Amino acid sequence: MDLRADLHLHTTASDGRWTPRELIAEVQRAGIDIFAVTDHDSLDNLAETIELVRGSGLYFLPGVELSVRLNGQLYHLLAYGFDLADPDLNALVRANNALLGEGNEEAIRLLIQAGYPISLDDYATYTWDRSRGGWKAINFLIDSGICRDVRGYFGELFGGDLAHPEPCFPPLQEAIDVVRRAGGVVLLAHPGVPYYNGPDERRLDAMVEMGIQGLECFAPSHDRDSTRRFIDYCWSHDLLITGGSDCHGGFAGRALGVPPVYASDLRLGILKGMTIA
Repeated sequence: MDLRADLHLHTTASDGRWTPRELIAEVQRAGIDIFAVTDHDSLDNLAETIELVRGSGLYFLPGVELSVRLNGQLYHLLAYGFDLADPDLNALVRANNALLGEGNEEAIRLLIQAGYPISLDDYATYTWDRSRGGWKAINFLIDSGICRDVRGYFGELFGGDLAHPEPCFPPLQEAIDVVRRAGGVVLLAHPGVPYYNGPDERRLDAMVEMGIQGLECFAPSHDRDSTRRFIDYCWSHDLLITGGSDCHGGFAGRALGVPPVYASDLRLGILKGMTIA
């Protein structure tokens, strides 16, 4: 029997709405057999998910989505199967998470300078229910009546003359090296996403030279042609093929299990031996 897979999911450890227990229940309800938690620059919910998944009949692949830069461009890496206790990986994730927090505060500063009626003092003491999804700045702005949702945040507040702050995340090569030393496998997330500015084959070749081991070929941001192009690239370069919904539990509007992906669509290679059941 072909197994359904979703190898790109977020929880309350980053900007998702579901706790590990809630995510597992939703995965089972959707008929997904193999899943991964890949929170943005956070490992916080992986240990709990591992404990909850045992005996559930599911196959779980621990992961993380890492923010990196290459030639000034932001990219996201998907890392899987690493040693959760590896000190260098944990240091990298903590540093990235701190950069995300600094970026949040800088976004608020920019809006204050632009004349929006908010204050840094109010932001400093602000807390929110993590089950709402998102991050501190966007929830603060929603509750302050400055924007309504994630589309308003990026499309209206930071979609024109005001540029969203871009933290100085680590170089792509550094992150790849850290993940691989921790025993993990590293792939490029959603290579066709618009903010990558259309990575051509030459850029993909450079990333493969640096140690990228595969591409997330199936993603909500990919149409049929781009999916096929990335699949063909992986087969011709002996790379892994993964896919996932990038679901945040309702936040950001991406549905669990969409696009539908089956194990037979993928080329998991070493990742098969890294799953936990």
